[in-house]
Amino acid sequence: MQNILITGGSGLVGTSVTKTLEAEGKKVAWLSRSPKKYDQKAFFWDPKKGELDEKGIDWADAIIHLAGAGVAEKKWTDQRKKVILNSRLKSSNLLYEALKKSKNKPKAMVCSSAVGYYGFDTGEKLVFEGDPAGNDFLADVVKQWENATEKFQDLEIRTVIFRIGIVLAKEGGALKEMLKPPVAAPLGSGQQYLSWIFIEDLSAMFAYALENHGLSGIYNAVGPVPVTNKILTQRAAEYKGKPFVNIGVPSFALKLGLGEMANMILGGNRVSNEKIEGTGFKFEYGDLNLALKKIFS
Repeated sequence: MQNILITGGSGLVGTSVTKTLEAEGKKVAWLSRSPKKYDQKAFFWDPKKGELDEKGIDWADAIIHLAGAGVAEKKWTDQRKKVILNSRLKSSNLLYEALKKSKNKPKAMVCSSAVGYYGFDTGEKLVFEGDPAGNDFLADVVKQWENATEKFQDLEIRTVIFRIGIVLAKEGGALKEMLKPPVAAPLGSGQQYLSWIFIEDLSAMFAYALENHGLSGIYNAVGPVPVTNKILTQRAAEYKGKPFVNIGVPSFALKLGLGEMANMILGGNRVSNEKIEGTGFKFEYGDLNLALKKIFS
């Protein structure tokens, strides 16, 4: 597969996946509302208006579908919740309708999802792909999102869905927010598990899914060793050279400032990656110290 079309290509994960694929010699194009804004080859789409340049679909040998509004960017007002959900459903449905009409269907669809599927807090229990969904806002969003992307299988397109954990990266993501205050500290009890993945391993996983024709269905995209919020914060602060205090930011203060969204960071999930590792995928940065060293070196 040579021509790869990416939705959400300008985001944190999208730019990293683009870099990985181009390093492998593949041609990458994005679906974008502003195709002329980027140096990257791009085709127009606007999921809100239901518009898409079908030349992009015809060009693509495979599609990586990452589009969706960031869940942690703004407070969850009723309006923001609609944006979070609709950005995922409208983009997925627009792709589905375009693919249904296309005579030149891609050979594979690799779609993003999230470990939020399992619920805000599953405690110390190790969760697997077959475990039930949670019953909170994010879990409901992810369920509907996966229902929309699983439909690509109905078009006889091999479909892979990655439930992505906490992405660790130099350019942004969780670490940037975690280390923003002058002094790093755990959130709440600090005992909640974070199932993390280093962005280069995640990008390699997307590339792996394109080329491994035996892969289909849902896989947890997390590293081998989940750690608690306290451990991740403490280790990241050490590598960053930032002071760490072992006094958790009180839960009530987070709820006061963030509202319902605080549940996302006060809870946690200990998620298994056994299924993806069982296919032969190898993590280069499965050790937290290796990942943090790479980020802060």
